[in-house]
Parts: sequence; C-alpha cells; structure tokens
Amino acid sequence: MKKLMLTAVLTSVFAVTGAHADTTPVMFSSIKHFNAPAKNEVKGVRVSALHGQVDKVTGLDVSILGMSQTKDTVGVNIGLFFGGNRVTNSMTGASFGLFNIHDGDDLGANLSLVNITNNVRGANVSFVNYSEGNTMVDVGAASISDASTVQVGIFNMTKKIEGVQIGLINCAENGFFPCFPIVNFAK
Repeated sequence: MKKLMLTAVLTSVFAVTGAHADTTPVMFSSIKHFNAPAKNEVKGVRVSALHGQVDKVTGLDVSILGMSQTKDTVGVNIGLFFGGNRVTNSMTGASFGLFNIHDGDDLGANLSLVNITNNVRGANVSFVNYSEGNTMVDVGAASISDASTVQVGIFNMTKKIEGVQIGLINCAENGFFPCFPIVNFAK
C-alpha cells in the first residue's frame, strides 16, 4: 500500500512539473547561456554571474559582477558588485544596478548610475538617463529623451516636453524657448 501511495504521489508531482517543463522556481545563470536548471522561464529567484540570459523572470533577478539579460521581467532586478540589467522586450517592476538597458516598454522604476531605456511609464532615476522613446519622469544629472512629461536635473533635453523641465539647462524643441535655464515647458 505504501509503494502504491508513493507511486501515486510521484506520478502526480511529475505530471504537474511536466506541465510547466520550461519554468523553474530557482536558477543560476552564467556565460555561454549556462542555466541551471536548463529552463526558459523563472518564477521565483534567479542569480546570474558575469552574464546570465533567460527568456522570462517573474520574481527576483540578481546579477553579480556582470549583466542579467531577459526578454521579459516582472518583479525586481538587482545588480550587485558592478551588476547591471538588460531587458529586451518588457519590464514591469523595479530595476536597481550599475546600469539598466531596457529596449522595450517599462512600467515602474529604474534606479542606477546609467539608464538607457525606450518607453517608460514610471521613473528613471540615474546620473545619466537616455531614452529613445517616451518617459514620464526623469531625474538625474543629465536626462535626454524623445519625449518626456517631467525632467529634473542639471541638463535636460527632449524633442517634446509634455509637462515641465527643471534644471540648470533645459532644452526642448517644443519649449517656450528651445533652451532655457531653471525651467522650461511646452509653448
């Protein structure tokens, strides 16, 4: 009877885990696409060293001394000891690290030394913020974007300001002046 129960339990476990064969709750990643276990998605915690790459992380993604790379992330990216984050499609949550490079759409906050983003519905807080798309809030020594709602820093530049720029030098193609000190807004 015990063997029958054990067989039933193990069969159930393998059936459930087999249904989610491409996901894992914990992963370690490193160079040359090394992922242990070899899965495409993490729902839990992933730690990468030097360079880790996986399709999707839902949860906590920690990079140590290098870069963590995903297509999609929902949760928190943390770069430790010169760690950074790269997201090629979408990020929902918060990214902390030496650098954040996000090519797609972000919903949340990016806090680092350098943020290179595309579209951000949330905040970029960094020494340098560079965005090829639209941003809601950029705070940093230098913030450059195609369009932004609010920019606060020493040097702010955008093609289209939708709200206000506050800083030492504020440049916006649609500003009440193309470049103006202290404050600039759309004309």
